[in-house]
Amino acid sequence: MRLGLIGLGRIGSFHADTLSQLPDVDSLVVTDVVAEVTRAMADRVGADVAESPASLLRDGVDAIVIAAATDAHTELIRAGVDAGVPVFCEKPLSADLAEAAAIARYVTEHGAGVQVGYPRRFDPAFSAARQAVEAGELGWVHTVRSTTLDPAPAPRAYIETSGGIFRDCSVHDFDTVRWVTGREVVEVYATGSARGADVFAELGDVATAATLLTFDDGATAVVSNTRYNPRGYDVRLELHGTADSVAAGWSDTTPLRNLEPGATWPSGPPATFFMDRLAAAFRAELQAFTDVVAGRRTSPCTVDDALAVAYIAEAATLSLHEHRPVRIDEVRLP
Repeated sequence: MRLGLIGLGRIGSFHADTLSQLPDVDSLVVTDVVAEVTRAMADRVGADVAESPASLLRDGVDAIVIAAATDAHTELIRAGVDAGVPVFCEKPLSADLAEAAAIARYVTEHGAGVQVGYPRRFDPAFSAARQAVEAGELGWVHTVRSTTLDPAPAPRAYIETSGGIFRDCSVHDFDTVRWVTGREVVEVYATGSARGADVFAELGDVATAATLLTFDDGATAVVSNTRYNPRGYDVRLELHGTADSVAAGWSDTTPLRNLEPGATWPSGPPATFFMDRLAAAFRAELQAFTDVVAGRRTSPCTVDDALAVAYIAEAATLSLHEHRPVRIDEVRLP
């Protein structure tokens, strides 16, 4: 198959390397708003060059992968749908909730194959946790704990356009707990602290957050996030049920210092970057997309999934500012 890649920044560069090595991909076409970046990437991975997303789509690609800036996502998704090709798009659908809901409706109305990028669904341990829940091995799940701890804040320019910690960081946890449990979140309570760089307080954002989610069956999840975890990049999940308890993300690269006397775990160097921790998951995610393109499977992360996560993030943001629990129905758009 011939795939088009739009956007060649940090994640787009990684995707270019991955796509160029996948067995189903015969050729790759790349484009970026910076022409020099496009040419350099094409030379590096042996791809063809497109001057723009429009010319890339006219080039006869079988599908597109969108790794461009967030404000271009909805326009590019629509362009791919109108061209009749499957689309992979990095999260989020849009920074604007109404725009996200509109593009989700457009995709659904056209019956298009769109996959949204939430790579933890493809982490082997996270997938095993979902399978354990589906198989009934845990009995009924009552408690979930999900963690994402960044080593350090992103640059100020990124934070200013991120939409806040819940829309930028916590969404990965929100998607994970919803997907693993198979349940819908009905209520959110969020709190946090802006302690750290001045930019967080200036923007009404927080650097450290805790979110309590209540599911439609009464189970609860606690999501923990921070921009300050100098020991490394920490992504973990715990599920506790009436018959068993399981965990994902515990390995020799887990960035924790174990104080148990005589303990030797974790013994390896800690993960310090999200691409280190989730590199295999990102590759598996794109391999899954080639299966979508080939018609071997349906989208493993739909626009409806992404919109559900956007509602949780919106509710968490509102809860933080109003210091109260927020029902998902309060932020859901008609």
